[in-house]
Amino acid sequence: MVAPALLTPAAGRVPDVARIAVLRANALGDFIFVLPALDALRSAYPQAEVVLLGAPWHAQLWRDRPGPVDRVLVVPAAPGIRAAGSGEPEASMVDFLAAARAERFDLALQLHGGGANSNPLVAALGARVSAGLRAEDAPPLDRWLRYVYYQPEVIRYLEAVALVGAPATTITPTLAVTEADRAEAAAVLGEPTRPRVALHPGATDTRRRWPAERFAEVARTLHADGYEVLVTGTPAEQDVVDRVVAAAGVPVRPQVGTLSLGGLVGCYADCELVISNDTGPLHLAAAVGTPTVGIFWVGNLITTATALRGRHRPITSWTVHCPVCGVDCTPGIYPHRPGDGECPHRDSFVTDVPVAEVLEAARELLFR
Repeated sequence: MVAPALLTPAAGRVPDVARIAVLRANALGDFIFVLPALDALRSAYPQAEVVLLGAPWHAQLWRDRPGPVDRVLVVPAAPGIRAAGSGEPEASMVDFLAAARAERFDLALQLHGGGANSNPLVAALGARVSAGLRAEDAPPLDRWLRYVYYQPEVIRYLEAVALVGAPATTITPTLAVTEADRAEAAAVLGEPTRPRVALHPGATDTRRRWPAERFAEVARTLHADGYEVLVTGTPAEQDVVDRVVAAAGVPVRPQVGTLSLGGLVGCYADCELVISNDTGPLHLAAAVGTPTVGIFWVGNLITTATALRGRHRPITSWTVHCPVCGVDCTPGIYPHRPGDGECPHRDSFVTDVPVAEVLEAARELLFR
């Protein structure tokens, strides 16, 4: 049980709550960070139905999976809410809101960012009480907490649900692994002949990608140490996976598009270690209980790295200026900073992370 003062409820519980809507419709890692907040809601309102307003992949992930989410409503793609998936049919936000209002939500939580686009959507649900985050450009909800960029994501959402009287029960995101997850992973990967480790060299933001050649050096070393090395990636990351495989020079097993998200859960749950850039699969691996070595840019280390060190080792790049144009790319929230947080380049900010440091952390976790 977590009970520091900053995580105690900021307001009282709402009486007679039967149904709670939670807006969180973005990417995998973003969703992992909100799991402790969902656990807090489930504990505070054990009889209520918790309905996630999410993306199609959320509905697939939560099908027959135990946890704090009872049901998923897929929110239509909209600016600031979520992008449409490939081949996804168009859906009307007007129709969605009409159907959502008919659900008669008692609580509606905005756990989706600063709220410029998401607060109007949450307010339009017609819940008895709305609560969540608010940046300067966002309209208020009934109960709100100021959105500040430099805050650990897990704590941010725990403070938000505390607005409706839901104290933290954990700060550790946890995702249940099902028999179906393990069965799919076993069907695709077979039984291991050596202990397995997985490398994930991709990331949607290429600035967070450690060079493929360094992942390949890690793969060579771990193979020599007696491990079976998997290299996972999404179809959009095929190229970087191919580069790792080609540069490794030893047998490694690329896994691109071979596993569903549930299958990836099963795969990571049976690995001894996952080494990854700061991206969704890294946080997924930690949530299913697998030790991790993560490669982080310092700004993201503050917001997304786990604070726990028993099973997790974040390795930090201290680069803050674009390696191409020199602009300070820390988010421009302080007037004295020379940069505005953005430049047009997407070269890696984590190339200064040495292979030796990643291998030292990996071996420390593997050989303990």
